[in-house]
Amino acid sequence: MLSLRGRFCFGTGLMTEIAIVVLAAGKGTRMKSELPKVLHRAAGRSLLGHVLQAAKVLSPSRAVIVRGPDMDNVAAAARAVFPEAAFATQAERLGTGHAVSMAIEHLAGFSGTVLILYGDVPLITSASLQRLATLVNAQQPMAVLGFEAANPHGYGRLIRDAQGNVVAIREELDATPEERRISLCNSGIIAISDSLLAQLLPLIGNANAKGEYYLTDLVELCAASGHGCGLATCSEAEVAGVNDRIQLAAIEATLQASYRRRHMTGGATLVAPETVFFSADTEVGKDVVIEPNVVFGPGVTVGDGAEILAFSHIEGAVIGQGARIGPYARLRPGAEIGEDAHIGNFVEVKKAVIGKGAKANHLSYIGDAKVGPKTNIGAGTITCNYDGYEKHLTDIGANVFVGSNTALVAPVKIGDGVSIAAGSVITRNIPADALAMTRPELDVRPGWAARYREIKAAKKAAKLKG
Repeated sequence: MLSLRGRFCFGTGLMTEIAIVVLAAGKGTRMKSELPKVLHRAAGRSLLGHVLQAAKVLSPSRAVIVRGPDMDNVAAAARAVFPEAAFATQAERLGTGHAVSMAIEHLAGFSGTVLILYGDVPLITSASLQRLATLVNAQQPMAVLGFEAANPHGYGRLIRDAQGNVVAIREELDATPEERRISLCNSGIIAISDSLLAQLLPLIGNANAKGEYYLTDLVELCAASGHGCGLATCSEAEVAGVNDRIQLAAIEATLQASYRRRHMTGGATLVAPETVFFSADTEVGKDVVIEPNVVFGPGVTVGDGAEILAFSHIEGAVIGQGARIGPYARLRPGAEIGEDAHIGNFVEVKKAVIGKGAKANHLSYIGDAKVGPKTNIGAGTITCNYDGYEKHLTDIGANVFVGSNTALVAPVKIGDGVSIAAGSVITRNIPADALAMTRPELDVRPGWAARYREIKAAKKAAKLKG
């Protein structure tokens, strides 16, 4: 059976390979940060990650990321989505055309459509990329993605002929007054056949106001060579870029509004939607109730019917059906909360499996642990998992009662049905159905406190007289 991976079906029924080239070399000077711009995060995912996830739906057979020098962290982020991605380095930033020319060697032997994307445009959708790619064919070997701008100032304008064909893109600084009145603008995202790209890219010059090699010149070169250039459109918001932290915050707000709508229409109740923050990959089941001021970091799945109470922070966790989390709970990476389990106020769980119906309702830390079904963890319980050098496992069986203010010093195994008295420090394994207690015998001395108060009062009085 023929695999469709890396191939795209056009309206003609033909299949063509897809390659992506992502421009991600920007330093992000206006971000005032040492971190490359494309690695700043929105909704728990890097800007670059958002773009790559959108492109991944098209199953490209090649992915080339153009980065700046010493940007190994950009490569690591890209490999998380495309493990076999290739990387080109743009040592000098001489424009978008120059950036793409750095990637050409990694397209050797490729035959198909090349999608040129930008790593700082995180709202781009797979649907828009698919529409754009489908416009490329033998008669029209290039297509651009455009949008109608509310205020076109600063954008490149799409110039069309009398028949409506795109024949040029004019940058703001190079546009005539008449061209500047055009509201149809260029997103910068291009789809082009590999052969036309190889033919036209070397012809791009830098005779413009900035002295840079503009990728947008490809449109005019395409028209001059007698080929057609197609146009796909999307909303202005979808191709919004990020250049500073203010724009980053605006992107975050847009994403959160989208995720909140998605989860509510999917069957979840958000009591105060504007106070709940999701990550791009958060999965929420039906009939889930999420109270105000809850934050979901990356890697969270919430099962049907679960309740997430106010002021909880959850990251890298799986929450089972009917579980109850919070208020003020913290679930860290590796937390697996079983069906109908309860994790209550000021309880922290890290890299621990909590069994079905188990409860830890107050003021506890459960890390590097297994907790069996229907076990009750009393207030103030701590799994002492770290010895200063290594982490160790605490294995608690089913139907165990752990009394308040208990310290479980790992590695330790607690058998099924064990009862642990409050205030105990457990340092060795406990067999099933045993009582474990490390509590000194209570010593009661009648009248001692009254006599002590009298002695103290007498000393105080003598001091005042003296």
